[in-house]
Amino acid sequence: MTAAASPRLAIVLSHPTQYYSPWFRWLQARAGLTLRVFYLWEFGVTVQRDPGFQTAFRWDVDLLSGYDHEFVPNASRSPGTQGFWGLRNPALTGRLASWRPDAVLLFGYAYASHLRVILWARSAGVPLVFRGDSHFIGRGPPSGWRAAVQRRVYRQFAAVTYVGLANRDYFAALGVAERDLFFAPHAVDQARFDRELPAPRAEAGELRRRLGLAPATRVVLFSGKFLEAKQPAALLAAFLSLDRPDAALVLAGDGPEAPRLRELARAAPPGRVHFLPFANQSEMPARYLLADVFVLPSRGLYETWGLAVNEAMHLGVPCLVSDRVGCQRDLVTDGETGWVFRADDPAHLREQLAAALAADRPAFSARAAARAAGYSYAAATTGLLAAVTHALARRTSPASTP
Repeated sequence: MTAAASPRLAIVLSHPTQYYSPWFRWLQARAGLTLRVFYLWEFGVTVQRDPGFQTAFRWDVDLLSGYDHEFVPNASRSPGTQGFWGLRNPALTGRLASWRPDAVLLFGYAYASHLRVILWARSAGVPLVFRGDSHFIGRGPPSGWRAAVQRRVYRQFAAVTYVGLANRDYFAALGVAERDLFFAPHAVDQARFDRELPAPRAEAGELRRRLGLAPATRVVLFSGKFLEAKQPAALLAAFLSLDRPDAALVLAGDGPEAPRLRELARAAPPGRVHFLPFANQSEMPARYLLADVFVLPSRGLYETWGLAVNEAMHLGVPCLVSDRVGCQRDLVTDGETGWVFRADDPAHLREQLAAALAADRPAFSARAAARAAGYSYAAATTGLLAAVTHALARRTSPASTP
């Protein structure tokens, strides 16, 4: 897009995140858009408790500089994304109207403020672009009234961006036309997850020494919330069943499953299983570089993508994931860029973990990094700009019907 035709794009997002804030800087600097991000909640930039990690924190990386944004007051009694009324921002539509966008990029639709934006945009004749990452892996599309409601919601959007193959299938199953779908992949800040940076490598080496891991020890890493749906206990059981004294498992994070995991780990030989506490964002590159394989073994139906896989693969760390993980079809090709196991099959998890530990790490590392490189802010921007152009071309009058 040229500067002369720079559309005004309002972006409505629940809260600042370590994945999207760097992309918004990218858009501000390179996309030829005039943009403003309207945040509905202050999680991530103020100290708040995360029930999954069971700890209070704020992210220690810059999430707010380099792009235009504002926080819209949230009137909810319990602000957050835990329920429909967690995002209730009565001033939002008035602020959007005052800013006068040519189009609105809306992240999600399942909250009170989202529906207010949809109704306002329809009455004002402002085209909407949708971004979400849902999929139907393991559960299939809805039927009856649920399907009818979702189909009607998506008809309100002039364009829809999809983050990967499973997400594309989701939108297609709910009636979004091929002409209205644009690939804007899930991506992370590659500048932070660069395997050539010396500081994270030095930190990873120091972490290995602190944990007493020999240079030749092959490290399996799980990092995230200790939740039953993410199956850290199944990973621990699979690891302990393998006769690999040259390997160690590192479980990094916290959550409700922590006491159970520590109890199960008592059966491990000394030095085979290690726990690391919750880490803030600046510590994550070194955590990944500690590992020979990163594992995301989720069994739950709502591991919509798994951006930790992007981060690990950018650093050249191949991944073992379940077939319920949303990014699997895009990023993790079994036997090529990583390994895939059937989410409800513990024996298959054990088999694939054994294959990962026996693999030629340099070959997998190179292929993993090459695959992740295509899932970038540049690629996401290309898709978003195409979606915005399409939405503006489909602009309708306030009186038109969907």
